[in-house]
Amino acid sequence: MFVFHQDSASGVPPYLQLVHQVRGALLLGYLLPGDRLPLIREVVAELAINPNTVAKAYRQLEQEGLVHGRPGIGTFVAESPRAAVPSGSYAVLRRNLERWLDQAQAAGLDEADVTALIAAVRRGSGVADGEGVA
Repeated sequence: MFVFHQDSASGVPPYLQLVHQVRGALLLGYLLPGDRLPLIREVVAELAINPNTVAKAYRQLEQEGLVHGRPGIGTFVAESPRAAVPSGSYAVLRRNLERWLDQAQAAGLDEADVTALIAAVRRGSGVADGEGVA
């Protein structure tokens, strides 16, 4: 069964942490069509968070078409969520990312720097050739 975790130091709202974890699990193939997410009360007991927080995350996932609720039964992964990354591609991407992170660390970047750099590249911001990087 899928298990959520919470990082209270991340600065990311708890409901978004849950949403991101489900998206990631779907992308990597850890959650498959028909799999049941933990019941709201199970998540509340495990993480000691407000039931409305879990319900908000599940509503967002449902709006995105990733899950569907069955009243009285639970919340289930939709039959046609985003496709998982093929295991071979995942392994190659992971190795490349690990290599890149090693290079970033050797260059003196910390986790916040790496996150900022990734966000800038995704936005297409001008960080090429060191622009905007301290």
